[in-house]
Amino acid sequence: MRPAYAAIAAVRRHPRPPTTIRRHPIAADRTVPVPVYTGLVLIDESTASLTPATGPTGTPRLPRRHKPEVLAPAGNLRGLKTAVDFGADAVYCGGKAFGMRSAPKNLSLADFEEGARYAHERGARVYVTLNVLPRNAEVEAMREYIGQLKDTGIDAMIVTDIGVMMMAHQIAPDVELHVSTQAGVTNYGAAQALYEFGARRVVLAREMDLQAVRDIRARIPDDMDIECFVHGAMCMAFSGRCLFSNYLTGRDGNHGECAQPCRWKYSIVEEKRPGQYFPIEQTSEGAYLFNSQDMCMLDHIDDLIDSGATSLKIEGRSKSAYYIAAMTNAYKIAVNEYMVQRGFEDASGAVLKPFRDRVVRPDDPDFTEVADDAIERNADKAFAGMPGGDMGLEFGGNADEAGENANNAPAVEDAAARAAGGSQLDDLSYRARSARRKSNTAEEVLPEGWHHARVRPAEPVKLPDWLLEEPDKVAHRDYSTGFYYPEHKVSQNTDRSAYFRAWMVVGEVLDWTPDEGGRVTLMSRNKIEAGQEIEFLLPGERPFAYTVPAGGFRDADGHWVESINNPAHVFSMPCPHPVPHNAAIRSRTKKPTLKAE
Repeated sequence: MRPAYAAIAAVRRHPRPPTTIRRHPIAADRTVPVPVYTGLVLIDESTASLTPATGPTGTPRLPRRHKPEVLAPAGNLRGLKTAVDFGADAVYCGGKAFGMRSAPKNLSLADFEEGARYAHERGARVYVTLNVLPRNAEVEAMREYIGQLKDTGIDAMIVTDIGVMMMAHQIAPDVELHVSTQAGVTNYGAAQALYEFGARRVVLAREMDLQAVRDIRARIPDDMDIECFVHGAMCMAFSGRCLFSNYLTGRDGNHGECAQPCRWKYSIVEEKRPGQYFPIEQTSEGAYLFNSQDMCMLDHIDDLIDSGATSLKIEGRSKSAYYIAAMTNAYKIAVNEYMVQRGFEDASGAVLKPFRDRVVRPDDPDFTEVADDAIERNADKAFAGMPGGDMGLEFGGNADEAGENANNAPAVEDAAARAAGGSQLDDLSYRARSARRKSNTAEEVLPEGWHHARVRPAEPVKLPDWLLEEPDKVAHRDYSTGFYYPEHKVSQNTDRSAYFRAWMVVGEVLDWTPDEGGRVTLMSRNKIEAGQEIEFLLPGERPFAYTVPAGGFRDADGHWVESINNPAHVFSMPCPHPVPHNAAIRSRTKKPTLKAE
C-alpha cells in the first residue's frame, strides 16, 4: 500500500487520539464532542502510534502568530520581499508547478529558500500553493515536488485535494497544511474533519457571509486558523471551481491557466441573422454577463476579525510589486489600528492583553444571552432568498392559498402547517429544505435549538480617510464586499471588464541621501516634471505627498535635465523626506484609464 493511503487506512483502523471535549448545543437533548489537538499527528501503521509532527528541532519553523495575520500574494521573489517589506505577516506564492496561477513567473526551489530566509529574518512566514486538482499522471510528480519543497524552509503548504493533503502530511510532517478555498469549506463539520486529518487552517469559500464565519469559528478548535479573502478579484464560479475556460479554450482553470472567459464581452446572435450582434442589456457595446466586481473589505476589518477570521488574505499573485506593496501596507495599518482601538496593543505595538476574537463559543455561559446584530439578522441570504416561498404549499397548503404573497409568509406559519400534518415532508427533509430559504434562523423551524454564534458588541474601529482611499490608488474593478453582507451582495459589471486606474507608478526609489537638503535617486517609470504632485508609498506610514520643485533633476551622470521623461533610466531629484529603498513613487493620471496594474 502506498504510504499516503496507508496513513488514511491507519486512521480508519485505529482509535482516534485522546481528545479534550468541548460541548455545544447542536440539539436540545444532545451534545457533540469536539476534539482539540495540539499539533499535527501521523499514524505509523506498523505500530499504530501517534507521532507529533514537528520540525527537525522539535519546534515549528517559525512560531505561529497569536494576532490577526495579513497574508499577501507574490508571483515572484521580488513580490515576496516587497510584501514582507510593507508589513505582510505571511506571503503565499506558487512554485513552478501545481499552483493555481500559471501567468506569474512563480518561484523556483532556490527562490523559496531565499524567500523563506528573508521572511523569517523579519518575522514573516511563507506558504506555498499546491492547490491544483491533480490528474492521475501527476500524482508521482506531486509526491516528488513535495519532497523537494519540505527542505526549503517554507512554513505551510496550501492544498485542495485530500490525496495531496495526506501525501504532504506524510512526506513533510513539520510543514503546516492549509486547506485551499478550492476545497469549498462552508461549514464547521468540514473544517473539523480537515482538522482531524491534520490541517491547521481552512481558507473559507468566498461565498460565505460573516455569520457563517462566526458559526464556524465558534465550533472548531481555537488553534485552527480561519483564513478569509479581504481584497482583490472574485471568480464567478463557486470558489473558483469552473470549467468555462477549459471548455472554450482548452486552458484549465483548475491548473492555474484560466483564460477568464467570464470577463469577455458577450452579445446575442440570432440564427437567421449571422453577423448581427444584439446587446443583451441596454448598452450598444454588448454585456459582460459574468464579470464580477472586485472585493474590498478594508473599511470592515473589524467585522471580519471580530467574527473570528485569523488570517486576512489579499488576492493578486499576478499583480505588480506596487499593487502588493500598496494593499499590504493598507491592510497592515488597518489591522494595527484594530489592535490599538480594541485595546490589545498600544501605538508602539507593545502588547497590552492577549488577542481574542469576540465570537461567543457554545460552551460560554452567555452563548444565548448576547444580543443579535444586523449581521445575524441578515444571515443565510448569500445562498438563499427570504423565508416563505412555497413553504405553505409544501406543508399542507395549496397554490391558490399561497398566492403571490407567499414569499412574505412568516416562518411560524410554515411550522404550524407542518405540525398540522397533511402533505408534509419528514422532519429531516424539512430542515434540509428550510436552510435554503433562510428559515433556519427561526427556532420554531429548527426545534432542535440551533443558535447562530454571536459576537460581543464593541465600538466600530474607525480608520483614517487617507487609508480608506488607498484601494482606489491601484488598478481595480468596481469594489464590493463580496458575500460577507448578504444585503449588499457582489454583482457584475455589465458595461466593461477592464480595470479602472486613476493613479500610476512614476518611479521606484533606489537610494536617498541627506546631502543637499535631501536627494532621492530613482528608476523612472513614467514622466515626472516640475510642479507635479506625487506620493511616496512608505511602509507602515501615511504616504508622503510632495510637489516636485523646478530645476532639481539630474540624470545618472549628474547632468541637469529639464524633467524625468525617459522610462527605465536612473535619475535623481530633491526630496527632503527620507524614503526607503524600493518605495514606489506614484502620481494621479491626467485622465483615468482602463488598464490593469
